[in-house]
Amino acid sequence: MSTVIPQKKVWIGFDLGGTKMMAVVFDKDLKVLGKRRRKTRGNNASSVGLDRITETIEQALVEANATADQIAGVGAGCPGPLDLQKGVILEAPNLGWKDVGLQDFLSKKFKCPAVICNDVDGGVFGEYSAGCARGQRSVLGVFPGTGIGGGFVYEGQIFHGTRSTCMEVGYLQLATEGGSAGLGPVGTLEGLASRLAISAEAAKAAFRGQAPHLREIAGTDLSRIRSSTLAESIEHGDKAIEEIVQRAAQQVGWGIGSLINILAPDVVVLGGGLVEAMPKLYLEHVRIGIKRNALPSLAEQHKLKVAELGDMATATGAAALARQKSEGK
Repeated sequence: MSTVIPQKKVWIGFDLGGTKMMAVVFDKDLKVLGKRRRKTRGNNASSVGLDRITETIEQALVEANATADQIAGVGAGCPGPLDLQKGVILEAPNLGWKDVGLQDFLSKKFKCPAVICNDVDGGVFGEYSAGCARGQRSVLGVFPGTGIGGGFVYEGQIFHGTRSTCMEVGYLQLATEGGSAGLGPVGTLEGLASRLAISAEAAKAAFRGQAPHLREIAGTDLSRIRSSTLAESIEHGDKAIEEIVQRAAQQVGWGIGSLINILAPDVVVLGGGLVEAMPKLYLEHVRIGIKRNALPSLAEQHKLKVAELGDMATATGAAALARQKSEGK
C-alpha cells in the first residue's frame, strides 16, 4: 500500500456543469494527481447536493493519495448566473439550485480558500494556464455547443464585472430575424449557430430527403443529432449538412471578428463538441467569417487555436484560479 505524503500541497478543481460533475486533484504545476467523475443530480439545493460534491472531492483525494488537510485551495466552475462577490450560485437549472453559497461552503468544509467562477471562464482560464494558450497576454475563448459560451483572459486575470460574469457571446445580435438564445432578441449568434440551431436545420434537411445518411442514423430527432452525428453525416456525403455547418461556423467567425475589433486578443481558442468533431472544416469556415468582420489591421494579429484540454478545461482553470487566489495574485 502506498503512503500519503503529508507536506505536499494540492489544489482542487471542480466542474459542476452539464450532466456530470467532476473533481480533479492537481499539484502546484497543474499536473493531475487524481480525479472522480459522477452524474449530476437535481435536488433543489438540498444538503444532499452539497454532500455529493464533498463526496466527489473526497473520492478524488483518495485516488490522488492525498488528504483534505493537504488542500491549499478549491476552485469550482459553475453554470448559470453567479454573484462573484458573495460566491453564490444564483441559479443552476441542471441542479434545480437557487441562491446557493457554494464558495463559503467549500471554504468551511475543507478549511482553505475557495473560489467559484463561470464554467466557460474556467475553461478559457484552463487553456491559458495549462493548454493551447499558455502564458499569452490576452486570450479570447469561444465554445460552440448546445449554446455558445465565451470568456476572456487579460494579463492573467479573468475578465468579468464587479459582481457577475460577462462575455455572453451567444447573445451577440447578428441579424434582425432568426433564432434566439432562448430569451432576449432574435438573430443572436447562439440562436443562429449553436449546435442546437445546426441540429434543427439538419433535421429539416433529413426530413426533406436532402441528408439520407443523417436520416438513416438519427432520423429527425434533435436529441440524436449530436456533433459526432453531424460529422459522420458529412463524411458520408450529406452535402446539405456540410453547408449548414459551414454557414454556422462562418457566423461564429462573424461574432469573433467583432470581438477581435474590440479586444485585440493574441489568441482565439475554439472548443466544444462541434470543434472536436470536425476541427479542420470548422476552423476553415470560422476563419472566413473572421476575415469578413475583423478590421484588416487586427485580423492578422491573433492566432486561432483548437482547445487542448477537452472536458478537463474547466476543472483545470478552476484549480488555477484557486491557486492564484491562494497565492494572493
